[in-house]
Amino acid sequence: MTLDRRHFLQSATAGWLSTGSILQAAFISPVEPRTSTESTAFFLISDTHVLAAEADRTQLDERSRTVCTRLIETLNRLPGTAIPEALGGGTVQQPRGVLHAGDCIDTGDKSNVQMQQTEWAGFEELFGLKGGDGLLQYPLYEVHGNHDSPRGDGHAVQQIIRRNRERPGVLQVSESGVHYSWDWGPVHLVNLGIVVGEVSQAARRRRYSPLGSLDFLIRDLRTHVGDSGRPIVLTHHIDLLRYSQALPVDDQKAMGMEWDPEDVRGYYDAIRNYNVAAILYGHTHGRNVYRWDGSSKPAATGLPVFNVDNSSHFGGQQQAFFYFEVTAERVRVLEYQTRDAWQSGSWTERPIA
Repeated sequence: MTLDRRHFLQSATAGWLSTGSILQAAFISPVEPRTSTESTAFFLISDTHVLAAEADRTQLDERSRTVCTRLIETLNRLPGTAIPEALGGGTVQQPRGVLHAGDCIDTGDKSNVQMQQTEWAGFEELFGLKGGDGLLQYPLYEVHGNHDSPRGDGHAVQQIIRRNRERPGVLQVSESGVHYSWDWGPVHLVNLGIVVGEVSQAARRRRYSPLGSLDFLIRDLRTHVGDSGRPIVLTHHIDLLRYSQALPVDDQKAMGMEWDPEDVRGYYDAIRNYNVAAILYGHTHGRNVYRWDGSSKPAATGLPVFNVDNSSHFGGQQQAFFYFEVTAERVRVLEYQTRDAWQSGSWTERPIA
């Protein structure tokens, strides 16, 4: 089904979008009308947590290798298959690529460099970079999460910097080498690392280093989008609503938070007047879809936000990913899920409690 803006707002007000669940598996969000009808399809995964084996840290944990391999096999086989009529019908388009919202590996927040090196080598062996150089048949565009490198100085981030020099289609890379942008048809995409920040007027230390992502975002959108009204897709790792709050009086409390609230406000101010088709993140190991107006509660109107579940965590049976179709006029999102670590999978047809 396709919702115009009036019916979308009525549905949101009635609870069609609610914190913690999608009350319809197919979420179609209108963006500002444009002339292009080109559709850009991609998958969104997150929190793969590729893990080295404790007994032999030069090898991957077999649970991790198995669930990641099954995820990739699922992603590879879906294009060209039918989407259920109850979810709007049609077929899964050939994706431009796969976005990864962080926590690519598991132990980047710990001190064992050998495990990190094994995990990252396994991640690249499984997921590749350009499509076909690993098991995954599509190009991969990842950000880093807290399990990759919370301060942005670990092995995983150094490898992302290297990959950004080789990544297909990149338009612009930040001074840090970590953040980057590219175009898929009419859609402009920006990958912003673990969090977006930091605003210049707040000098306190951040728990997770933004590595200049806010300044990069502002410059990138000014250069590559401007007043064109092009749809924009933004990806980072940490969730939004918990940190969309008033700044704590105590700086120490702010420094302990995963995302500095002043940076969250700066992020919202930087993007609020653009045509944001989707804000994407992972981290929570749960699904959440809502509108964001800069406040700490889901809004009736605002920027569309999609929090994807963990996609191949070694420790669980329930996993999921999103499938997106973005045109200049709408966003269509479906969730594909498993309850047995990708031995089987299906389109989500009802909320997951």
